Amino acid sequence: MPSLDDQRHEHFLRLFAEHEAALHTLLRVMLPSREDASEAMQETIIVLWQKFGEFDPARDFRAWASGIARNKALAVLRDRKRDRHVFDEDLATRLADRAALHEQRTLCRSDALEGCLHKLPQAQRELVLSAYTKGTRMDDLAARRGQTPMSLYKVLHRIRMALMACVERTLAEEEHA
Repeated sequence: MPSLDDQRHEHFLRLFAEHEAALHTLLRVMLPSREDASEAMQETIIVLWQKFGEFDPARDFRAWASGIARNKALAVLRDRKRDRHVFDEDLATRLADRAALHEQRTLCRSDALEGCLHKLPQAQRELVLSAYTKGTRMDDLAARRGQTPMSLYKVLHRIRMALMACVERTLAEEEHA
């Protein structure tokens, strides 16, 4: 049976792995160079682990971790304040806020698309998923289906238009709810 420390470590790693890309994106938006973002990411990871014992599991890990990452980015900016090529803290904060809003919109669109994909008839859903699987060649897929590539493109275009309309409807409904 894993020890309490092992369980805590595993829980932290799962949460961190789930949100690592978002944290790195936030730092990359706020900081002028990849090196600064990498340095701030390392510092963020250390603080996240050190303070993980204080983390309330009822809270949103991403929001908690993003707050720590923001503070680390602002610290890097303060340290480099004399460099005229570095964003000031206000601009960096506004960029981070805008990136968070964009990420939230992207997640909402992604969720809506997922729901709309499940509303498609099974044959259409399978076609879309197979057409957009990495490495799929449209001419090969068309041949397997007994179609010309042009007719396959037309079918996929109609399905994409239906998905787009469904996503827009879903987002509009959620906005009014």
